[in-house]
Amino acid sequence: MKSRSPFKPLWLQWCASTLLGLCLLLAWAHPAHAATEPTPDDDRLVLVMLQLPRAHFRPEGSYASSYGASVGRQARLQVAQALAQDFKLQLRSEWPMPALAIDCFVMQLPAADSRSAADVAQAVSADKRVAWAQLSQQFQGLATSPEPSAAQEPLYAAQPAAGQWHLAALHRVSTGRGVRIAIIDSGVDQQHPDLQGQLERATSFVDDLPPPPELHGTAVAGIIAARADNHLGIAGVAPEARLLALRACRQASGDQTLCSTLSLAKALHAAIDDGAQILNLSWGGPPDKLLGLLLDQAMARGAAVVAAQPGRPGQFPAAHPGVLTVSTTAAATVTSSAGDTVSAPGRDVPSTVPGGGWALVNGSSYAAPHVAGLLALLQAVDGQRWRPGTARQSLVLDAQGRVDACASLAKRLPASAAVKLETRDNGCEPARHTAR
Repeated sequence: MKSRSPFKPLWLQWCASTLLGLCLLLAWAHPAHAATEPTPDDDRLVLVMLQLPRAHFRPEGSYASSYGASVGRQARLQVAQALAQDFKLQLRSEWPMPALAIDCFVMQLPAADSRSAADVAQAVSADKRVAWAQLSQQFQGLATSPEPSAAQEPLYAAQPAAGQWHLAALHRVSTGRGVRIAIIDSGVDQQHPDLQGQLERATSFVDDLPPPPELHGTAVAGIIAARADNHLGIAGVAPEARLLALRACRQASGDQTLCSTLSLAKALHAAIDDGAQILNLSWGGPPDKLLGLLLDQAMARGAAVVAAQPGRPGQFPAAHPGVLTVSTTAAATVTSSAGDTVSAPGRDVPSTVPGGGWALVNGSSYAAPHVAGLLALLQAVDGQRWRPGTARQSLVLDAQGRVDACASLAKRLPASAAVKLETRDNGCEPARHTAR
């Protein structure tokens, strides 16, 4: 009789270990755990970042990478559980962010805990097991209340961009075809007649429900990419761009839009993963390390980041280096730290609102998407991605800092373009051009 070896074959050990790891991960992702997750803007939240190991190649062809990944995630979960116990916190959920090589663990102070969340985050940050910890801060949309406008009839002539930016002439040269613009905002009305078919993706990072139609996000989306071929309402600045409607904010009231660090971070990471070429950020709030690192990563991968001008200096994301900030006035009173503020139409702008109508909207929230749309027109003519911080240099401004859309697009057109733009008597006209 052959004696049995006391050792299991290598493949059997691998299967057993992998199965154990998968069971632990499934238990962590069980709906019962997800049901306890707090709202993203809960002021008792502490976001704890643990470093992911750098990706590397394994020489053994039979050593499956999924095994190493599951074991590594299990180890980080154990560290997070130990941290929660040591600092008397409740571990709620986990959000891996490979773009930053971190795992974000969401922890919460117990309801009866009188400690300051800021003090707890500072204490956790000092722990050697942690990359850093921070609060989930609050941000808000930079807009004023909309005013009703004539619904169910063409409003193109009332659009400031139609006259000031000579939109019809621009569209004979570029419509932003195929450029992916991430709108990180509140929900967009996908059924609006001016937006049907314009969204490549619509996802909510505020909750697990389908994104609802909300005012702020719907108006931003219309300014960027409302359809120009349906004889209804308005025409977007870049009507053939593809929109990624990433809901990171919620409509708290008629004119108040609120966002949190946690929901914004999830949406920004999704925009990076989806290869967004332009990011529109029509909200503002305090400086935030996690969000700042995500913006750096997006710009490093060739995305242009456009933000609305806040009400006071130093606010994020407008003050973040490399971000193109947009105001509604000719002479900006608040500038970004990099001096990248420009101005664009943002007053009495007709745009799409939930329910299939249109309204006049005001604020830098709606100036920013004008520039995001214009950048899509520029990018569509040559396909070039943006080097970090160069979006501002691609625009032509007048003496008051206002964007000259016609001159900006004319500057971007390659020498071989069949149609050129010419400025005549304060106008903008496409002219047939034959390259020599």
